[in-house]
Amino acid sequence: MFRYFERLVDPYVAYSETNEPPQKLWPFMRDYAQPFRRVFILAAIMSVIVAGIEVGLIYYMGRVVDLLSGDPALVWETYGTELILVALFILFVRPVLQAADAMLLNNTILPNFGTLIRWRAHRHVLRQSVGWFENDFAGRIANRIMQTPPAAGEVVFQVFDAISFSLAYMLGAAILLSTADPRLLLPLLVWFALYGLLVHWTVRRVSPASQASSNARSMVTGRVVDAYTNIHSVKMFAHHDQEVDYAREAIEHARDTFQKEMRIYTIMDATLVALNGILIVSVVGWAIALWVQGEASVGVVAAATALTLRLNAMTGWIMWALTTFFRELGVVAEGMETIAQPLELVDEAEARPLHLTSGEIVLKDLSHHYGRDTGGLDGVNLTIRRGEKIGLVGRSGAGKSTLVKLLLRFYDVERGAILIDGQDISKVTQDSLRRAIGMVQQDSSLMHRSVRDNLLYGRDDATEEEMIAAARQAQAHDFILDLQDPEGRKGYDAQVGERGVKLSGGQRQRVTLARVILKNAPILLLDEATSALDSEVEAAIQDTLYGMMEGKTVIAIAHRLSTIAQMDRILVLDQGRIVEDGTHDALLAAGGLYADFWTRQSGGFLTIEGDA
Repeated sequence: MFRYFERLVDPYVAYSETNEPPQKLWPFMRDYAQPFRRVFILAAIMSVIVAGIEVGLIYYMGRVVDLLSGDPALVWETYGTELILVALFILFVRPVLQAADAMLLNNTILPNFGTLIRWRAHRHVLRQSVGWFENDFAGRIANRIMQTPPAAGEVVFQVFDAISFSLAYMLGAAILLSTADPRLLLPLLVWFALYGLLVHWTVRRVSPASQASSNARSMVTGRVVDAYTNIHSVKMFAHHDQEVDYAREAIEHARDTFQKEMRIYTIMDATLVALNGILIVSVVGWAIALWVQGEASVGVVAAATALTLRLNAMTGWIMWALTTFFRELGVVAEGMETIAQPLELVDEAEARPLHLTSGEIVLKDLSHHYGRDTGGLDGVNLTIRRGEKIGLVGRSGAGKSTLVKLLLRFYDVERGAILIDGQDISKVTQDSLRRAIGMVQQDSSLMHRSVRDNLLYGRDDATEEEMIAAARQAQAHDFILDLQDPEGRKGYDAQVGERGVKLSGGQRQRVTLARVILKNAPILLLDEATSALDSEVEAAIQDTLYGMMEGKTVIAIAHRLSTIAQMDRILVLDQGRIVEDGTHDALLAAGGLYADFWTRQSGGFLTIEGDA
């Protein structure tokens, strides 16, 4: 039975991805709710039925009180069958209906609705550009991905578990009292009006207060995760106290926003108790007055009393449900700031896969300044022929890394174009472009998975033999075999830790090299590929690097100039422009910037490290 309800909706059902999700709250919720439309209708119907049964039971208890005022033997003879049927309904039919209502909410909607939102939100966020991620905390992004689905699920749950139930219940209560005596309806209507004003006052304040509180919690998460992710820097610079203070500032802000939110609930609770007192005294008091005057039976008084006491118990729950509803809407609205953002960098509608023939790269009047007036690249023109090996040098901020990011289309160029084999990379699919490019970065971070998983990230269909051969080429196989993680997994199955922290810098770099070797892409980008290696290991894999370059178009960023001295050409970037272009010997003979870099580095002065 559980499995049947759990499978009524598939949270991974195919859907049409959009680059611009709805930006307003209700269209956003409606878009995600499409697969649940029929289930939501059924849940609403069941909620009304359950509420109707509850009101009907109160009505019937009043009828039973009136029946018991007669002769017992005659009552049983006249109404015995009716009482038995009602008892059977209460014992068997009512539990089935209640169970169906509960399973629709708890087993169909709640687990699957949250899963659907988390799955689709994660897919959408992963399609965002690198630049988009660089402008936010990874911890805050992850927090919003995690907290928005349960908040949205809670919104839906309250709609069907509380709001639709309470509306149906209150309507039923009004009908019951009006049929007993229309005059009993008057105090109930007055109470409804006052209760509605309290609800209006509360929800107007809860939603913004909740959103502010949710934002504050996300800030705490972002700062805490930032410290944990960079724990080596925190310890190395002895900034424990600074990080504690930095987090405390956000934690205190979260406490302040939460306190303001809770004040609203306290005022609501106190006011509600007073309103419910008015409800009980007015309805029950009026019913008793009618009984005293002989205009109402004892059953009417009993039903009115039971109904008002039930409403008294329910109103707090209903108010809490409503405030929860709007509070969670605030959380969803805050999460939308991340998961509903339009994609900044997308494939064109007619984009086709990159068709690689030779690997020739052409930059035409290429400019990119990250939306600023300075930095990046400025009017670069360059042709890299098939199989040509290019070294790229320059001071920090000269534009080296910008060129690489644009070539990978992590950003769209602001002016000009990049062509690969005559195809503008802005008009081909991003995935096909990046599959054609292998890159070894200076920051050789790895996934928090096994060595095998990290290596196969380069080519997931590679065989075990191909994977091991790539590791051998990168001088990584022997140390991999000696690895063991705290759970006892060894060798290629050992976990490397977050960003590969359980490995040394040189080990991480060799795993990264092996991954790119396994990928075997026709275009190769090297961003100081041997920077983390000691001299002995670097010398041992130099032949491997040159073997990787064979037959490929290569761009190598170098801070250690000896690693690119044998390149076909060396380009010197300065202030976003190519100021020198030639072989190592020709550039030394020219006596320009490159010659100055070479002289300084030979003398032990490294002046060109890093690149923004």
